[in-house]
Amino acid sequence: MEAAHAIAATRLGVTCSGNPSWGFAGSTIGRAAGAYWLRVAATSPTSTRKDGHGIAGADVLVPEDVPRPRLHALLDWTEGGHGYQADLLDHIADPVVSARPDLTEDPGLPDTWWRRLRSATESLATASGPRTTVRDTWIERAFPQFLGIPAPEAVQRVTGHGDLHWGNLSGPTLTIIDWERWGMVPVGFDPGMLHANSLLVPAVAARIRQEFGAVLDTPAGRIGELTAIAEMLQAVARGWYPELAAPLGERAHELTGIEPPREVAPELVK
Repeated sequence: MEAAHAIAATRLGVTCSGNPSWGFAGSTIGRAAGAYWLRVAATSPTSTRKDGHGIAGADVLVPEDVPRPRLHALLDWTEGGHGYQADLLDHIADPVVSARPDLTEDPGLPDTWWRRLRSATESLATASGPRTTVRDTWIERAFPQFLGIPAPEAVQRVTGHGDLHWGNLSGPTLTIIDWERWGMVPVGFDPGMLHANSLLVPAVAARIRQEFGAVLDTPAGRIGELTAIAEMLQAVARGWYPELAAPLGERAHELTGIEPPREVAPELVK
């Protein structure tokens, strides 16, 4: 990945500095390049970018008032049986709120940050999502397996980020990063995901319920939040976020009245 990043920097004509920032399981690497940020992702050698999807799609289709890094150049190539995608983006000066998706302490974000986040999600909802994120077929199997309840008969969707956690939000000035997963998500999924990643800090979780109560407190919003909890419980089953297992279960029980199953298989059961 480091060699691929160096190749991208040379081909795009930028000079990088500082330590690299690694994404999930080392599948992405990013470094500052002056006013830019060069991000390289590992892909299948046969994969191609789909119109409207990912970072490039978000740069074109997401409303201008949603704060995000703008895309300046991209580069795709294969080498040694591997595929790579490089994106040259704005370098965001403010750090992400958390180095990991979940919170362990209150970051003390100002009221203006919260208002801008709520406004950004409302504006994003007006965009035309290019794909369905979190498919109905996953929900149909995940709800019984991870929540212990039947899947909903219908899921209302809205355009959303799809991966709204604390590692993808900067502060104290808000910028939303990592648009790989954006698309049509269940109503309430984005704030539900942020809430799930805030359960270890009750004051922040309460602030999210306050800011997004108009969505989360609706029947459709509860389904979206439960979808986010189910996704997080699957991550727990895979060995991630063990400290969130209990609070996620408690929140699911609070919403459904049913205790989620324990020690479930991490992958969906047919």
